[in-house]
Amino acid sequence: MRIVKNSKLLFIVLALILVLSACSSSNNSSSNTSNNSGDENASSGDGEKVTLVYARGKDATGATDVMVEEFEKQNPNIEIEFREMPTDTGAQHDAYVTMLNAESSEIDVFDIDVIWPAEFAQAGYVLPLDRFIEKDGINMDDYNQGPVTAATFNGKQWAMPKFIDTGMLFYRSDMVSEAPKTWDDLMTQASELKGQEGTKFGYLMQAKQYEGLVCNAVEFVASYGGAFIDENGEVVINSPEAIKGISKLVEVANSDFVPGNVNTFTEVESHTAFIEGQSPFIRNWPYQYALANDEEQSKIVGNVEVAPLPEGDAGSAAALGGWMAAINKFSEHPQESWEFLKFMTGKEGQKIDAIEGSHAPTLPALFEDEEIIEANPFFGEEGFQTALEAAVSRPVAPNYPEISEIIQIHVSKAIAGEETPEEAAAAMEKEMNEKLEK
Repeated sequence: MRIVKNSKLLFIVLALILVLSACSSSNNSSSNTSNNSGDENASSGDGEKVTLVYARGKDATGATDVMVEEFEKQNPNIEIEFREMPTDTGAQHDAYVTMLNAESSEIDVFDIDVIWPAEFAQAGYVLPLDRFIEKDGINMDDYNQGPVTAATFNGKQWAMPKFIDTGMLFYRSDMVSEAPKTWDDLMTQASELKGQEGTKFGYLMQAKQYEGLVCNAVEFVASYGGAFIDENGEVVINSPEAIKGISKLVEVANSDFVPGNVNTFTEVESHTAFIEGQSPFIRNWPYQYALANDEEQSKIVGNVEVAPLPEGDAGSAAALGGWMAAINKFSEHPQESWEFLKFMTGKEGQKIDAIEGSHAPTLPALFEDEEIIEANPFFGEEGFQTALEAAVSRPVAPNYPEISEIIQIHVSKAIAGEETPEEAAAAMEKEMNEKLEK
């Protein structure tokens, strides 16, 4: 009798367990369906909410908030926590290095400057993205190839391009009827126009011994078919093409139509002189356009046009600037991080950033978007878009700061006449090889 009662009790318990199990399964299934409805690629299969930490410098435009809000709406199982990093890029870089060197997982996705991918990849700080890109069928040819190249190291993609910045030629439309096509054309026009309409100079550039000089040097060298380091990581600065580019830079920097103290000029000194009406031409970044049309501080409002930088023997070249985004190698949520990264650097995220943050997209197709052009009329100008297409990355190297310093020192010496362009190229070749062999 006792055996029968125990059997009945056991049967009841087993039946109850099966019922509860079925209910649990049904609830999980319903939860998963709900969470995936907004995004077929949502990765939290168990319905649990994942919190990602996204780090970047201060965003005064509010574009990041709009982007995050839209992503979370489409991905209800992923929440984004924003962490503000130092505004100064050097301090931001050092903060990341300290954190990632300790293999910290406290951030998941973070913005990086275009000159950092190789360094961070070599150090093992970021996750290679190729398997995600291939799995989701993303065509990297749809992006501007300048930033794509800058984020490629050892044959792998380490970051996705967010927005692009490049060197451009701005000119006074009340003084210049047609933008110069070549560097020789620029020199001719700059010399002829100097002194007209109250100008003091003919051309403005950044020639101080700092990163801006590297950007100018990259543009001259690339426009004559040269490079500092090629796509295989080989130092190639000591070539006839590169030397010709350095020679032209030295010629321009020592001409009588640039400021006599041009070797002290950064972006600030250059753009100040330009908006004060002191020159018909300036090489600068896209922000120059808005600054030149600011009625509170500019004397040349409404008289500014933009064009690609002048051509050398190999065409026009513009140093690449801008920002990318990468995934922390030590993130505990790599798939969810990829979903956010993919959204942020895809068409929808870049459109939000262009409209709300006035950042130039790295997807050229977006320059045909009417809402983006309405928010940023400057993006619709042919000269602006053509200038972006000429973007080339600065030397891709895991120890870029050391490479940059070598370039700064020897190009400065060439401008000062302390070295010939040939001597500068030979010295850079030797010192770069030594640094890369470490």
